[in-house]
Amino acid sequence: MNRCNMKERTFQFAVEIIRFCSIITKNELTQILCRQLIRCSTSVGANYRAASRSKSVADYIHKLKIVEEECDEVQYFIELIQSLEIMPKHKTNPLISECDEIIAIVISMIKKARLNRII
Repeated sequence: MNRCNMKERTFQFAVEIIRFCSIITKNELTQILCRQLIRCSTSVGANYRAASRSKSVADYIHKLKIVEEECDEVQYFIELIQSLEIMPKHKTNPLISECDEIIAIVISMIKKARLNRII
């Protein structure tokens, strides 16, 4: 996957999470969960963009590790929402799958950068 596609994909991921949160019935618990979910999902795209503009291989890898961590955090909050039965699995499973795919791509990019020392 080229960088342009990942940039768009991580942006669309945040959009989907925001849309997901907008349909959740609001109460004190769901507001807290959605705030965290939106924060970390938007961080995925923002940090990917930052990685694209990194100054060194080490900086690139560091920023991609943040993308990986933030995406894992998104998955954690979605799994909480799923386990608490706040949203049905048919709404949460596609988001969890997208998290898995983004994480796998980012890990591959990190490995490639470490091996090839290229950005």
